[in-house]
Amino acid sequence: MRLQAWKARGKRTLVAAALSGMLVAGTAGWAAGNQQTPVTGPVPGASSWRADRALGHQLPDPATAKPAEVAAFFRSLSTAQQQELLDRHPLVVGNLDGAPVELRYEANARALREEGAKQLRRAQDRTLPSRDREAARDRADRYDALRADGRQIIAFDPRERGQVAEVYGTLDGAAHVSVIVPGSDIDLNSFDREKDPYGTPTGMARSLYAATGHRSAVIAWAGYTTPVGIGPDAATGRLAEAGAPRLARFVQGLDAAGTPDPVLFCHSYGSVVCGEAAPELPAADLVVAGSPGMHADDVADLHTDARVWAAKAQGDWIDDVPNVELFGIGHGADPADPDFGARTVPTAQVDGHTGYFEPGTDSLRAFARIALGEQT
Repeated sequence: MRLQAWKARGKRTLVAAALSGMLVAGTAGWAAGNQQTPVTGPVPGASSWRADRALGHQLPDPATAKPAEVAAFFRSLSTAQQQELLDRHPLVVGNLDGAPVELRYEANARALREEGAKQLRRAQDRTLPSRDREAARDRADRYDALRADGRQIIAFDPRERGQVAEVYGTLDGAAHVSVIVPGSDIDLNSFDREKDPYGTPTGMARSLYAATGHRSAVIAWAGYTTPVGIGPDAATGRLAEAGAPRLARFVQGLDAAGTPDPVLFCHSYGSVVCGEAAPELPAADLVVAGSPGMHADDVADLHTDARVWAAKAQGDWIDDVPNVELFGIGHGADPADPDFGARTVPTAQVDGHTGYFEPGTDSLRAFARIALGEQT
């Protein structure tokens, strides 16, 4: 048995080595053009926030203050003082984990309007190349769509490809909360695209929200720099390592704002982010779907008190990805393998890599029960 296991591991290692060579050498020219620089640190405007002394004392540093400290700070303010800070620093307040949820919604609506106005000015600037003006017009349209009536934007970062998080349902007083963490090719433009809807954060969130009978608030979180296409970014943990602290801080902010420990649903490369963040996440459950690995050998290696679940459909192409790590390439053991120790989510009705949240599937029904704390 040991010899067979050794041969199997050796075979997987050779496959991973071949995959590494293909990604790093064989497609180097294409992949390099799609390599992403992760967005980290607080949003623009943090320096002005730090310098603000209008309330007579220093404001909590967006880069270093813990979400619990931020929550305590805002509880010490009057409603008028909170509004005053929002008026001066909408982008910072809207992304300050631990700040009151409703205040963040209002701040991000304001920030989206202001950022949209900046993009419109760029679109009208005849000194810019036409492609830049067109891109600015498209970005302004996206900002307008995100601040449409009824949308609850709890995070918004305009840098690079753009990041955003949206809430479905009511967070204040919610008995159950879920967070969707998406995989590759997700940004401001693809956050809620019509094509392949259940492969987008909003499509997954809306579907889960409906499947729970609107009894769980659901957050579509696209708050990290995702890989673009297939290349070194998708094959390594570099972007996941950069995104994990952002995810952990966001969830800690929910906890500080008084919501119950959430269930995290982590799809594809998003499961790598969840694996990296797991020790710092105050979560009730971690559910991975179509996962290439979590940079962990098994559930114990995640160092989390959360229950861990895994779903992988028979026809999901992710099953062709070698579950090894070699020289920084690959994401480790398959969470859907029984040896990993995760609880199994049924997937007999799932079609492909982005079908896990499709209405009518056994996986979505199981997800809804997990979100409501009914699945044990």
